[in-house]
Amino acid sequence: MKKNLLIAIGRQFGSGGHEIARRLSKELNIPIYDKELLKMQAKESGIAETVLEAYDEKPTSSLLYSIVMDVYPAMNYAGASLNQQVYQAQFDTIRNLKDQGSSIIVGRAADYILRDEPGLVSVFIHAPLEVRAQRVAEFEGVSFQAARDMVTKADKKRSSYYNFQTDRQWGAASSYMLSIDSSAVGYDGAVQIIKTFAEMKKSVPVMD
Repeated sequence: MKKNLLIAIGRQFGSGGHEIARRLSKELNIPIYDKELLKMQAKESGIAETVLEAYDEKPTSSLLYSIVMDVYPAMNYAGASLNQQVYQAQFDTIRNLKDQGSSIIVGRAADYILRDEPGLVSVFIHAPLEVRAQRVAEFEGVSFQAARDMVTKADKKRSSYYNFQTDRQWGAASSYMLSIDSSAVGYDGAVQIIKTFAEMKKSVPVMD
C-alpha cells in the first residue's frame, strides 16, 4: 500500500515557515493546510470558526475562555472544556487528512498528532531572533523593537501551546526529524532539504 507523504512543519515566528511550506507545496504538487484547517474544523465539529481562531495555537487560559463565552454566550459546551473540544476538533481534522492523500500541515502540533504515521516527515524551521525580527519589521511595516516584541510573544504562545498539548518540547531537536535554520540556507534551500529528506526516508524500510 502506498504511504501518503505527510509533512508537518513547526516554525518560529518570522522564520518563513509558511512561505517554505507554500513553496514546498508547489514543488511537490500537494496541498498545504494552515489557516485552511480552521474552516475544516468548524465544518466538521460545529464549533464557530471565530472560536477556533481565538484558540488557534494559543495556550489555555481562563481569561480567553471568558472572552469567548462573552462573545458567544448561547453556545453550550457541556462535558469537556471548550479548550478540550477545540483541540479534539483540530486533532480529528488533522487525523482525517492523512487518509485523503499527501499533504503539508503547518503548526498545530501536527507532528505529534501524526507521530505514528509511517509517511510522516516532521520539520522545525527556525532562525536567529534578530533575523526574524528584521523580517517581521519589513513585512509588517513596524519598528525593529516592535517586531522583536511580536516575535517573542508569538513564540511564547506557540511554545506554551505545543508543550501543553504534547509530551515534547517545542523547538527541541529531539521533537522533530529535521531542524532547519532558514537564514542559513534560504527558503528554496529549505525546500530542497525537506524534499531530499522525504525521498531518503521513503527509501528506508520501516523498522518493527
